[in-house]
Amino acid sequence: MQTKNPFLDEFAKAVEGAMSLATSAGEEAKTAMRAQADRLATELDLVRRDEFEALKAVLTAEIASLRAELAQSRGGFAPAARPVDDAG
Repeated sequence: MQTKNPFLDEFAKAVEGAMSLATSAGEEAKTAMRAQADRLATELDLVRRDEFEALKAVLTAEIASLRAELAQSRGGFAPAARPVDDAG
């Protein structure tokens, strides 16, 4: 036989409300952090990785083409290709 305890019912409702509030606050905090990160990325004029890789591929092809054109204009003589030093 179950009996209803009004204190426990009210406590359960309060806990359920607190959990709902905590979930909502967590989602709101996540949204605010994401908006702040987007704003910061916009202010710093950052580029996305896929855009960087696409531009890098285009420039690598362009450099290879210019080296070939230079070698052809020098009559087949071209210095050995030097790797690009990323360290500065």
